[in-house]
Amino acid sequence: MGEVDLAAATAAWSPAPVSTTGSTPAWSVAAFSGLLDLPPVAGEGDALPPLWHWFGFLDHPRQDELGDDGHPAAGTFLPPVPDRRRMIAGGRLEVRRPMRVGEELTRVSALTASEVKHGRSGAMLLVTVRHEYTGADGALAVAEEQDVVYRSQPPGASRGIAAPDPPGSAPAASGEAVELRTDPTLLFRFSALTYNTHRIHYDEPYVTGVEGYPGLVVHGPLLALMLLEIPRRHRPGRGVAHCAYRLARPVFSGATVRADHEDSPGGDVLRVTGGVPGAPPSITATITLDTEEQHR
Repeated sequence: MGEVDLAAATAAWSPAPVSTTGSTPAWSVAAFSGLLDLPPVAGEGDALPPLWHWFGFLDHPRQDELGDDGHPAAGTFLPPVPDRRRMIAGGRLEVRRPMRVGEELTRVSALTASEVKHGRSGAMLLVTVRHEYTGADGALAVAEEQDVVYRSQPPGASRGIAAPDPPGSAPAASGEAVELRTDPTLLFRFSALTYNTHRIHYDEPYVTGVEGYPGLVVHGPLLALMLLEIPRRHRPGRGVAHCAYRLARPVFSGATVRADHEDSPGGDVLRVTGGVPGAPPSITATITLDTEEQHR
């Protein structure tokens, strides 16, 4: 079978914006805090840490609506690509004012870009979806863009991803580094918290035999959240105004992940990286802090 023409397959795909309401409950905040071995970092009505809204506003498809990869077989922002495989590529976050734990917000989601690109492993479709969150007053609180890569890959076809090389000598961690040891239990808990049924995170026979990875894949969103732990833990009172992150390579279960930065203490812009110490970064980000302190 020849390569699928992704441009032709998605030429007529133009989903309309979708509006929903939701909130991020205190239980979910406490649950993710526990995953990081922390006490609850925020309670009802407190400022929600940046990107922790990923634990709210969750879709709940029926079991018979799921495809072979665990994701819904069809959906508003899922492109009509045969043998569709999905990978988070990056995103951007703008915070006008913090969301609050338990606060009901309206989310309007819209497709803003769909572009076919060609790389070493063939054609891929880069899809960008923008989410805008507004409060009861109608004012924008948070805007987020998510970039997702889709490929057409028949079952059993290799992605061409070799097992990771053993990491080399790791640089010394800064005093603000954040580390997390990954294992299947942690991946399962994060999948449960985000209602993520993608089998690459928990089904080893599937991830190795169908998608061609060498092992269970650590969630890209978990890596992004780790980077944002640096300002949350080490810049008390400072809010995040912007964050732009890019995922470059996967991390596999069993690795210890380190998030760190080399910026001078007290700076307003942090350039952070995350991945396996001694190996090239799996994720990079630029985080811009508010110029004024934010209080809960």
